[in-house]
Amino acid sequence: MSARARLHRLAPLVVFAAVAALACGTRKSPTEPVDDPPNPNATFSRVQAEVFTPSCALSGCHAGAAPAQGMNLSAGSAYTQMVGVPAVGSSRLRVAPGDVAGSYLVSKLRGDATITGSRMPLGGPYLSSDREQLVVDWIRRGAPND
Repeated sequence: MSARARLHRLAPLVVFAAVAALACGTRKSPTEPVDDPPNPNATFSRVQAEVFTPSCALSGCHAGAAPAQGMNLSAGSAYTQMVGVPAVGSSRLRVAPGDVAGSYLVSKLRGDATITGSRMPLGGPYLSSDREQLVVDWIRRGAPND
């Protein structure tokens, strides 16, 4: 059989292999993170009401005349104290809009090894996974003041 005939015979297999490789290349493995869109209901108003007010903006913590780290998380103050503001003791921002990994707040809530000091809220109880996801989704949405 000539080389040309062999090539002609193999062409469908080559095309199939190429298509299969491309199709498989776009599929994620079960261990890869899912890039689902953030919850559109993850608003700053909810973060304030469900996270900051009950867990952070407490006397002796992030409220009052002398809040910890100079960060007042009381309603009416929290947004300007968090979004785009450099974190104390870190080169990261407290909240970097659209960038969960660049947001020091998320690391503090999770107790990541990258933080200085303690996991927040100090001494617990720590946020439920739903509350933590609310914060993450709000940041992924671009941390709007909504």
